[in-house]
Amino acid sequence: MNYPSIAAQIVAAVGGRENLSHVMHCATRLRLTCLDESKINADAIADIEGVKGVFSAKGQFQIIFGSGTVNQVCDEVLKLTGNQPVVQPPKEAQGNVVNCFIKMLSDIFVPIIPAIVAGGLLMGINNIFTAEGLFVSGKTLIDLYPQFADLAGMINLFSNAAFTFLPVLIGFSATKKFGGNPYLGAVLGMIMVHPDLMNAYSYGTGAVVPTWNLFGLSIEAVGYQGTVLPVLVMSFFLAKLETQLHKITPSWLDNLTTPLISILVCGFITFLAVGPMLRTAGNLLAFGISWLYHSLGFIGGGLFGLFYAPIVLTGMHHSFIAIETQLLAEAAVTGGSFIFVTASMNNVAQGAAVLAVLATTKDTKLKSLCSASGISALLGITEPAMFGVNLKLKTPFYAAIIGSAVGSAYVAFHHVLAVALGAAGLPGFISIRPADWPHFAIGLALSMITAFVLTWILAKKPQSSQAGKIKAKAELNNIDDQTCVAPAEGTVKPIEESTDRTFREKLMGDGFVLFPENGQVCSPINAVVKFIFPTRHAIGLVREDGVEMLIHMGINTVSLNGAPFEIFVEEGQNVQAGQPLARMDLQQIRQAGCSEEICCLFTSPTAFSWTVQGAVAQAQPILTLGEKQ
Repeated sequence: MNYPSIAAQIVAAVGGRENLSHVMHCATRLRLTCLDESKINADAIADIEGVKGVFSAKGQFQIIFGSGTVNQVCDEVLKLTGNQPVVQPPKEAQGNVVNCFIKMLSDIFVPIIPAIVAGGLLMGINNIFTAEGLFVSGKTLIDLYPQFADLAGMINLFSNAAFTFLPVLIGFSATKKFGGNPYLGAVLGMIMVHPDLMNAYSYGTGAVVPTWNLFGLSIEAVGYQGTVLPVLVMSFFLAKLETQLHKITPSWLDNLTTPLISILVCGFITFLAVGPMLRTAGNLLAFGISWLYHSLGFIGGGLFGLFYAPIVLTGMHHSFIAIETQLLAEAAVTGGSFIFVTASMNNVAQGAAVLAVLATTKDTKLKSLCSASGISALLGITEPAMFGVNLKLKTPFYAAIIGSAVGSAYVAFHHVLAVALGAAGLPGFISIRPADWPHFAIGLALSMITAFVLTWILAKKPQSSQAGKIKAKAELNNIDDQTCVAPAEGTVKPIEESTDRTFREKLMGDGFVLFPENGQVCSPINAVVKFIFPTRHAIGLVREDGVEMLIHMGINTVSLNGAPFEIFVEEGQNVQAGQPLARMDLQQIRQAGCSEEICCLFTSPTAFSWTVQGAVAQAQPILTLGEKQ
């Protein structure tokens, strides 16, 4: 197939690049969202090579190609459109507000995780050079070996870069997620950390705050280094403003005025209203937490530890700098800072939860992410762990905040305090009063053990018990190569009963649909895993004789970006009929407005006869298969 030619014909037949709003694909279909559907020439598209059918549903124009072809065509379409269309689920499939917010944060932060991980690990290396008393009492490694001073200075610069310019990274990623030009988002982030502004970490320390005086308004010229929430909010506003300007601006003027107006308006709003408002909210939150901690003792410490991670999600934890600086400056009176101690409990709990996921998951990509982000969290940088793993899977995040609460309550009860800033995590001993080291160590251990064990229990117990039942059923049935079993407990019907038009009309092949009672999915046949779709909603199997089967979990679930699915197998792995393949979160799928039905299609022409229809148990034989036709 000539994929570039096919893509060019499609773009022309839907009204050109300017008519395309979003481009994405699932396991079998190219999904296009167009600004004006009346411009689509469906008949011309149906005649294009490789197209097996076309239809429009839920605001998307869907072109059926089949697995293995659709991803090639989609790549070529994105090349023609300059990669500008944003892969984004339809609004009706987004789910509840909490799930949408968590998914949004995850989608924004996952791409920048490598930069944050690198900074966190480099920060740990820098602490080895600069920590006083780590090797010799009262001295740093630099004091002992001055020739390493410049090396340590360079590493310190490298480690701080990602955090100093964090709004630039977030601005790029968030604006892209919200449908705008990511380079404009990066520019907005650069404006927020411009060196001509007062550094955000100096704000609230008594230094004179520079201001701009415009038309009677006094605007503080203060940067937003290390912040999260202001750039997130403004990236959303920037993307929406840019989109609207594209719609109303003549094409000959669009490239000139749209970027100008977008940056000018958003930059002004950032410093005039949104930034100061969120900074003030952060300050109020910080003072409230300080009162809570000192007034309620270990209960206040536990509550602070419980809510510390959610506060980090908003970026408002950076507003604690002013309070912490004051506490440390008055250490002779206050004894030191409780904020650093609580942050350490939170960070190691997040890291321990990720390590528990690493120990239980079979997803190789997730394992790779867990190993790096887990170590980073233990060393004091939690964003990769929280946004890349724990928030995505939810239960590890809940386990981590409980672990943080337990450790924080313990250290608050024993009045453990920090006398200096540093890496809040395992290296945190350097910043703690020596007399408090034993209790600090116990607090860290309590946080880690609680988070690890809870994550292990929540992730492992349901999976192992259910997998054992499935395996027992498969062994009891002694399934041969000519038998196809039910992939889940539920109601099985001919594929004509599917709610999806593509499957119902057998455009991808014949088969069956199963409406599941639970989320456990096993292999219907003895086969090899041919592919696992990136969003984990579809798995392809192939037998030795060439018979191919597509297992499609849910309808329109590609838009959920893999959130409701956990995969237990890998590509190239041999599987037996009845062996666990995946787990679906049926509640999350329903909340997103999607059907949870499992469609199993023979994508190669294959003869079969029914053994049973209607209510079935998992791994119960339902079809007798013939040879590939």
